[in-house]
Amino acid sequence: MSTLQKTLVVLKPDAVKRGIVGDIISRFEKVGLHLVALKMVQMDEALAHDHYEGIGKLKTRRGEAIFQVNAEFMRSGPVVAMVWEGVEAVELVRKMIGSTEPKSAAPGTIRGDYSHVSFGYTDQTKGWLPNLVHASAELDEAGPEIALWFSNDELFDHEVESHLYKRGHKK
Repeated sequence: MSTLQKTLVVLKPDAVKRGIVGDIISRFEKVGLHLVALKMVQMDEALAHDHYEGIGKLKTRRGEAIFQVNAEFMRSGPVVAMVWEGVEAVELVRKMIGSTEPKSAAPGTIRGDYSHVSFGYTDQTKGWLPNLVHASAELDEAGPEIALWFSNDELFDHEVESHLYKRGHKK
C-alpha cells in the first residue's frame, strides 16, 4: 500500500558553495513534495560518524579511507538538511537525485543536470565525490536519519490536501 512518507535530504557543501540550493529545493516543491523541516548545519565529527557509519555503515561497507574522505568533505562547509513528505517520498526523491556517480546520472536528475564527476576521477585524485545531495536510500533508513538530524520539535505538520492524492475530486 502506498503511503505518505518522510525522507531526509542533505544538500552537501558543494551545492551550498555553488549557490544552487534554491534550484534544488524548487525541484522537490514542483513535484508536489511538502517541506516539513529545514536548517543549515556545520557538520562536526560526531554527526558525520553517526550519519555515515552509525546509520549508513559506510566504513563497514567501503572501508576507512572512503569514510574519511566523505566525512572530511561533509565537514568542509555548511550543509542544508531538510525533511520532505509525500506519497512514496523516499523512492521519489532517490529517482529525482539520480545515480550516486554524477557521470552516470541521467539528464533530468539533479546530479545529471548539475554535476559530472566520475568515481574513476575521485579514485585517481583521492578526492571527494561532488555529487551535491544525500537522500535516504530506503524507508528503514529515513526514520533514523531524520531523528539524527532533527528533533520532533523541528518537524512541522501541515494539512495535506487529500484531494491532491485522490481521484474524482470536484471543486
